[in-house]
Amino acid sequence: MINRRGDVVLRSFGELTAPSRMLVVNQFGINLGFYLVLPFLATHMGSLGYAAATIGLVLALRNLSQQGMFLVGGSAADRIGCRPVIIVGCALRIVAFGLFVVADSLPGLIAAAVLTGLAGALFNPAVRAYLMAEAGDRRAEVFSVFNVFGHAGALLGPLLGAALLAVDFRLVAAVACAVFTVLTVAQLFVLPARPAPPQDRGLLGSWGEVVGNGRFLLFALGGAGYFALFNQLYLVLPVEAQRVSGVAGAVSAVFVVSTLVGILGQVRITAWCRARWTDGRTMAAGLVLMGAGFVPLGVAAPFVPTAPAGEWTAAGLLAVTPVLAGTVVFTVGMAMTNPFSLALLPRVGSEQLAGTYYGWYYLVSAAVVAVSNTAVGNLLDRHPDGAGRWIPFAVLLAIGLVGAAVIAWMQRTGRLEPRAVTTSTATTA
Repeated sequence: MINRRGDVVLRSFGELTAPSRMLVVNQFGINLGFYLVLPFLATHMGSLGYAAATIGLVLALRNLSQQGMFLVGGSAADRIGCRPVIIVGCALRIVAFGLFVVADSLPGLIAAAVLTGLAGALFNPAVRAYLMAEAGDRRAEVFSVFNVFGHAGALLGPLLGAALLAVDFRLVAAVACAVFTVLTVAQLFVLPARPAPPQDRGLLGSWGEVVGNGRFLLFALGGAGYFALFNQLYLVLPVEAQRVSGVAGAVSAVFVVSTLVGILGQVRITAWCRARWTDGRTMAAGLVLMGAGFVPLGVAAPFVPTAPAGEWTAAGLLAVTPVLAGTVVFTVGMAMTNPFSLALLPRVGSEQLAGTYYGWYYLVSAAVVAVSNTAVGNLLDRHPDGAGRWIPFAVLLAIGLVGAAVIAWMQRTGRLEPRAVTTSTATTA
């Protein structure tokens, strides 16, 4: 079964254009290098004697530098071309991870963390804008393969990082630095340039177009539900898995299950949905499934007490089963939502300003995530176990249903159809 699914992925990869294959492999390397380092940064800083609050500050600055600069990276891709922005972003990661090799001081670690985030803010929107242009009417299929390779990198990165960490964190950072060096050189020599589309407005004018595009803003609010739920892969799902089992390793089980479902199922799920449903219907159904993934947790949580810390037991395995089952449903929903949302983005936005629209999309989503994560975190603290434990999971289900309702309404009313071409917007099939 796994071999057949691997063949499907490889066949789909082989059908991509050469630049798309380069960027798909690039995404594997980006996630491999990133997840080599970031999961172990807190442990490294703790071993250097930094307080938890200081470690949290460094991690927050990395996140802020990436989220806050996505719009800049997307706008740069639209104006100077995607290729140079991708290359500069990868080169910045070389510098950032190189700093992690040599820096023990707080200013050095902050600089490395901020550069790590800034690099992601450059190459992430540029890579996606390049793929949007390269894929044509096969965007969902291309992004499904893109996601599979990203999942593979995210799975292998922590495994390799954990092995290297047994030697030294500096070796971890050095290997990640080498990964991004290879990526940068490969893109310099292999990735062809795509001319930036001509712009008939200045930077502020293009931002004004985005802000004035009502259907994009509505789509962004609906699509933000994806990001609000996706972030629970790092909050609710691992927290609940460890709570009910009492085993720290249950956190790893959540990530492994999610990653394997993504690797083995993404391409087939995309093909199945493409053959039967419209892009908007698939995205809406995916949001419903992402929210529904929290139903098993909400049903079981009030009846499962917090387990004492310890090793795996039969009771712990039984208690964590609803969490893992919910993770499977949740990940299938992710696999449906993500590629089709990226396929729809230029349709509700503009081919000419694909990077800018992606940057704004991420900014809107980041704002929604900040609110939703805070609210859900507070609910988890208020209801650590017992009768009220279902409430945070019900909120997450509601987020999925509301996002799905927005996208379904847009599909039903024709707001996800291509617009007529104007001087500042273009359409996609």
